[in-house]
Amino acid sequence: MPAALTDPRTVARVFRVVAVAEAVTWVLLLAGMFVKWVLKTSEVGVQLAGPVHGAVFVVYVAVALLAWRVLRWTPQTAVLALAASVPPLCTVWFERWAQRTGRLPAQETRTPSAG
Repeated sequence: MPAALTDPRTVARVFRVVAVAEAVTWVLLLAGMFVKWVLKTSEVGVQLAGPVHGAVFVVYVAVALLAWRVLRWTPQTAVLALAASVPPLCTVWFERWAQRTGRLPAQETRTPSAG
């Protein structure tokens, strides 16, 4: 396994990015479904956002399982992370909760360089 995949800060950073991406693609898919089913004007939004959301969903599940191992989450935390991928926008809620409760290592703070 590459070293980056075992570094807790790297895994936490990737988890944060993927959690937000999963939520954004959910919103895009919901917008596409609104256009398709409510406005009844086009299926393009669903045709584009559906596969993208599906791919990001699979990546989120894989990263959540990796985080479970690398960050040493309890089984309950892992199940909550996985369950958060089903309702729209809950991956962001889970990410914020995990950060607040110490389940995700703190984000690195960068100091401005002199120059």
